[in-house]
Amino acid sequence: MASKPIYRIVFHNQGEIWELYAREVFQSDLWGFIEVEAFVFEDASKLVVDPSTEKLRRTFEGVGRSYIPMNAIVRIDEVEREGTPKAIKAEGKVTEFPRPTGWSPREDR
Repeated sequence: MASKPIYRIVFHNQGEIWELYAREVFQSDLWGFIEVEAFVFEDASKLVVDPSTEKLRRTFEGVGRSYIPMNAIVRIDEVEREGTPKAIKAEGKVTEFPRPTGWSPREDR
């Protein structure tokens, strides 16, 4: 039997581009979000430590499930094995996916 697939999720978060690895990715029941579960991180006992990887490890330590807004997602790939999670400064202009004019998430319709 083949092992569970691993997904690489690349998304924008507060002026950075984060790259994470997880075993479960699916559309959420919360409208406009992707659910990510079972995060995969490399062995923490490595001799060389990357600060951005440690930042992500600490951020997602103890998190069972994360909800990422669809408009923040850059890409999701199914990969053969996990890589090194990264958090790098976003370069260039990033804009939100356009919404229909006159639409507001707070309006009761």
